[in-house]
Amino acid sequence: MDLRRLSAPGLAGLLAAAGAAHFLRPATFDPIVPSALPGPARWWTWGSGVAELAVGAAVAVPATRRAGAAAAAALFVAVYPANVQMTVDAFAGRGRYASRAGRVGTVVRLPMQVPLVLWALAVRRSADPGSAATRAAVPPRGRSSAQT
Repeated sequence: MDLRRLSAPGLAGLLAAAGAAHFLRPATFDPIVPSALPGPARWWTWGSGVAELAVGAAVAVPATRRAGAAAAAALFVAVYPANVQMTVDAFAGRGRYASRAGRVGTVVRLPMQVPLVLWALAVRRSADPGSAATRAAVPPRGRSSAQT
């Protein structure tokens, strides 16, 4: 079994499941939205869910996989402040992770973003660079997109 062949579908599935969870159980995500962000936490929960679903779909389709995987890496970095907020709240005795086990879990969760980012970048590298989406975005050498 070639794990590289499972990598993109696995990443797409993880993103789709996480995105769906934002709509199925938004109350789980609302408390970890950093308070510095403007507007209601629920909007951010839904917005990040939409982003995860869209990026997961892009990773799932070979023609958009490279761009989708790059977006996944950026998304994993972008949501990191929510993981930090979850840890801060847990150590302040707030939220569902305030127990000792919960605090340990939040600390363990923080470095887990690194393998997710690396996974997304590996999927990007392994994606077909000659896909239609890539060819449309990058004009041939010596020619501008207006000339093609």
